[in-house]
This record gives sequence, C-alpha cells and structure tokens, in this order.
Amino acid sequence: MWCLNERGEKEFMGNKDNWDEAASLAQQCIGFKTDVEEELVSDEPISCYNCRYRRWTNRSFICKVK
Repeated sequence: MWCLNERGEKEFMGNKDNWDEAASLAQQCIGFKTDVEEELVSDEPISCYNCRYRRWTNRSFICKVK
C-alpha cells in the first residue's frame, strides 16, 4: 500500500483516512515507534498514523523508518 512520491519517498496510498490499513501495516513494521502523546491521532495504539517516523503530506503521509 505504498508508492514512491515525486521526491522518491515512500508514501502511503491510503490517504489520511484508511485507519484499518494503517494499523495493519504498523503491526507488521519492525521500525514502528509510538510518537509523543500530543501527536497521536488514531485510537489504535499501533498504527502508522501514530508512528514517530510518519511525516504528513497534503494527500497522506510518508514513512521515514530507517
């Protein structure tokens, strides 16, 4: 559920409202780290939307897991 954006960054294709897919991907991610409490947006504790390495874009977010 990823694509490379115009900058060559890994961008989530589910936009900003695909809660189930973002949680499923985070469950499989070995680099997931929970963001600070003020930045948590999902009710699911483990979700790409709550990841420290998520960076919002206009359409969705990019993943900066190293």
